[in-house]
Parts: sequence; structure tokens; C-alpha cells
Amino acid sequence: MSSFSRRGFNRLAASAAVIGAPGVVRAQARKLKVGVLLPRSGYLAKIGQSCQMGADIAPALVQQMYGVEIELMNADFESKVEEARSRAEKLVNDGAQILVGAFDSGASAAIAQVAEQRKVPFIVNIAAAPQITKQGYKYVFRNFPTAPQLVRNGLSQFRDLFQATGTAPRTAVFMHVNDTFGTAMTGGIKATLPRLDYLPFKVVEEIGYDPAARDLSVEVAKAKSTNADFVMVVCRLNDAILLIREMVKQRYNPMGVISPGSPGMYEQAFFETLGKYSEYCLSNVPWYNRKADVTKVVEAAMKKQFPKETLVFHALNVGFTFEAMMIVGDAFKRAGSTDGGALAAALRSTDLRQRMMLGGPIKFSAEGQNDDIGSACVQNLGGRPVVVLPAASAERRPVFPMPGWGKV
Repeated sequence: MSSFSRRGFNRLAASAAVIGAPGVVRAQARKLKVGVLLPRSGYLAKIGQSCQMGADIAPALVQQMYGVEIELMNADFESKVEEARSRAEKLVNDGAQILVGAFDSGASAAIAQVAEQRKVPFIVNIAAAPQITKQGYKYVFRNFPTAPQLVRNGLSQFRDLFQATGTAPRTAVFMHVNDTFGTAMTGGIKATLPRLDYLPFKVVEEIGYDPAARDLSVEVAKAKSTNADFVMVVCRLNDAILLIREMVKQRYNPMGVISPGSPGMYEQAFFETLGKYSEYCLSNVPWYNRKADVTKVVEAAMKKQFPKETLVFHALNVGFTFEAMMIVGDAFKRAGSTDGGALAAALRSTDLRQRMMLGGPIKFSAEGQNDDIGSACVQNLGGRPVVVLPAASAERRPVFPMPGWGKV
């Protein structure tokens, strides 16, 4: 099992308060240059910056966990898919020996091509388009669910939500971004939903839109006109804010707004921008294990390095980015080399039992995909995202239907 010892981990957890102090270094630490590609500007900037925190806290923790030194080489692809490839090429030319990123599916697909051509391993932190690990690549590894996996997990949470609240909505309007991620999720929903006879609802209208849109008034008016019981949404952050604002403005009061597996509605900026109107939105997403030892260490490191930030608002972004760095450190330790082929071989035998996110051990299939990642139903309650399902790990009971906007 490729993991640090329990005793060693306990020592690390006990010293979490001093994580980042310069004196904690194992003898003759070897250095690996890690190219981190994220959208730190443009319409995905807030999420890219959130992911970056997971990378920024990693060098000190990885050194303590695995006894190896990593050096970050950060690149911003400005939320532009066309920039991702050129930034990845530049990082490799400048000496990056492994790549991590990129949150966006389109950008991650472009980076994967560079990684494969240059024989530099690429660890996908967050990106769901299934084709990323369906190309027969040998240097691409993803520790995040594919869109079909997200959809399957997310739709099962719909069933649990309706059972837990004694409700049976019959109709939904499906609103979604039309980028690479949104298209992949839409395909997964269309393929999966008709086969799930345990779900009581049908989609009466599908409404796609540009994730960089600045006005969703027409789309919301169209959704409202369907009189659907609830809104099922695949969104990003900026459009999720626009969507809720417009629903409030048009006094559109469905039973709820539920995502089967997309970002946006649990992000800190969503709460800060919308205030009380951020309440009650539901996201069925991969989430972190609040009780895990790794979570406690990461939370302590964040408090030290980013004292104004709270982990729960960055849980998915920081968690999967930090796990990507754990994967890098573990593989580097076992490979004992910065050679791309040696690193890729080590990555293929990854078996990390101690992790931050919900799911089983981090392992990769022959395609480079981790197929054992869980989801939770997260609802915005009391100004923060709260796990409401599954019941075994719930902090509170779900609220559905939601009160009308005039009552929040």
C-alpha cells in the first residue's frame, strides 16, 4: 500500500499547528517541478483561485508526508481553452516534470494532449468530460468522477432527497451551460435518467446557455413558463449567480434548484454575492470528509496560510487539488526519479488509503481513472454549504420544497 505510515501521519496531524514552518524538512529532500494550470482570471477566476489554495499549501505538507520536495510552477490560462495548451507547452519547456489541473474540462482535454505528446504525466484535479480518460493515454490520470459517474451519483441523491422529505415532484426544467463540461453532463443525464424508474419526474424543457453569459432573463422566463416543479441545473459560478438573481427578480418560485453534479452554488462567492438568496440551493457533488485526518491537516494549513478563508467554502476545489498533490508526492517518492516514464509507472500503481474526499482508496484504472469517488447532497443552510444526505453523515435534515424567495 503506497501510503505514509499511520504513526507518521499522526505525528503530522499533531504538528498541524506549525505546518509551513521552515525547520520541518527530511534529509536530502529531492525536488520535482510541478506545473499547476488553473483559470485564475476570466469567468472561472474565483474557482481557479480557490483551487490554487489547495496547491499553495501542498509543498510543505507533501514534504512532511512523503519526504520529497515539490516546486510549484503556476500558470493561469485565463478561462480560455485555447490558452491551456500553449501554457502547458510553456511549462514543459520551462522544466515542469509533471502537470496538475485544470478544473475546466475543455482545458484539461487540451492539456492532456500536450502531456501525452511530451511524455509528462498530467494529474487532473477537477474535470468531468469522459473523453479525457478515454483516449488510450498513458500519461493522464484523473482523481475526479466522469460526467456519467457524477450524473449517476447525483441522480441517486435526488431519490434520497425526495424520500427524506416525503415529496414527489413530477416535472423538471433542465438548465445547463453549453461548454464541454455542460455538454458531457447533458449527455450523461439524457442517457441515464430514462433508465431510473425510481425517479418520479420527467424533464419538460431543456435550456442551454453560454457559461460566460451576462444576462439570463430570457432563459429564466422560458423556464418559468414551463411551470415545472423544480429546476435541475448544471452550472458554473457566475451563471449560477445570474440564474438565482433573475429567478428572484421574476418571482419564479419552483420547489427548489438542484444540481446533479456541478460547481457554483456551494462556492463562497455565491454566498457573498447573493446573501439570503443563496439559501436552500442543493448540489449533489463529490465532497470532503470533515472527520478525515487529512482534512484536519489541510484545514490547519489553510488557517495558517490563508487566515481569512474557511475550508468549507473551498472544500471541493481545495480538496481535489490537494489530493492531486498528494498523488504527485507519493508517486515521486516511489519512482525516485523525475523521468516521465518512471513517474507514470508509479502513478499506475497508486494506492492511497488516507484521503480527504469521500470515496475509497485512490487507485487508477488502466485508463487512468479513479472510479471510487462518492457524492453527498449539500444544501445551503445558514450561510454555508451543509451535508444533508446521506443520513449517516448529514449535519442537518434537508429542506425541500424551499420557501418562496419572499420568505427567505
